Parts: sequence; structure tokens; C-alpha cells
Amino acid sequence: MSKLSKAKRDKRKKQAPRRPFARLNAQQPVQNHAVLVNEEGQVVAAIGLQGNEWLLAIGGQTMGNADNPVPMLAMLKHLANVQEKEGRKVTLEYSAALQQMIDDLAADEGKTADDYLAGLVAEFEGVEGEDAAEATDVVDVAEEVPAADADSSDDKPKP
Repeated sequence: MSKLSKAKRDKRKKQAPRRPFARLNAQQPVQNHAVLVNEEGQVVAAIGLQGNEWLLAIGGQTMGNADNPVPMLAMLKHLANVQEKEGRKVTLEYSAALQQMIDDLAADEGKTADDYLAGLVAEFEGVEGEDAAEATDVVDVAEEVPAADADSSDDKPKP
């Protein structure tokens, strides 16, 4: 190899046009199918389709993905119900494709789409109620434990 070969190679590299990096996992665009919007017009949460994977985004960050978006839609509907109970006005809009999926799943179970979706939302409300009941049980137990410790403090050996 000659001493000038490196200089020639460097010169050739500088003159060559820039090529973009080939991305191994090139991101496909996300198509929004359900959007939960607050009264200021800000997107609170959304469900989108990227390739053949459904994504759930809350607060601008992707929180999860799934093959079936219907449970995620039920979760957004539950979130909208909770927001409305707290006095905030939110709107949930979803695409015709997502509505068709709900219609098909509801028809398989012999229900209307509204009844089917309401049943899924009720599952989220049931889980929330169970968590609240468990939390009160834990508080009750926590209140009892210090009382038991207070009784045993009188039994300390005297010096």
C-alpha cells in the first residue's frame, strides 16, 4: 500500500454524497383511532395503530401496546367517566374502523355495541372498587397494629 492511499480514500469520502443511516427498526407512522380530548382541546390519551400493533398513549407517552384495541378503548371510556365525575369535561372520539371492531365483537356475544363496551367499562370500575376496598382494609389493620404495640409498651421491664 502506498503512503498516499489514505489521503486518496479520505478525499473520496469527503466528495461522496451523504447517505442517511439505514434504520433497522424504521418507525412506521401512527394512525390515531381514538382520542380523548379535554375542554382546552388538549389530547389527554389516544389509541393508535402502528403497523399491525395497537398503541396506548397517555400524556404524550406510550404506555402499552396490544393486538386488540377494544380493552384499551374501554379503559379510555372509563377514564372519561372518572374525569366527568370529577367535574372535568372530556370527549372521546374514535374511528369507524374501531367502531366496526366493537360491533363485530358485540355481535359474536349477541349484544349491542354499547352494551358490550359498557360491560368492559364496568370491569374497570369493579377493579377500582376492589382496590379501594382493599386499601380501607389495609388502613384498618394499620390502625389496629399501633394500638397493640401501645399495650405492650407498658409491659417493659423496670430497671
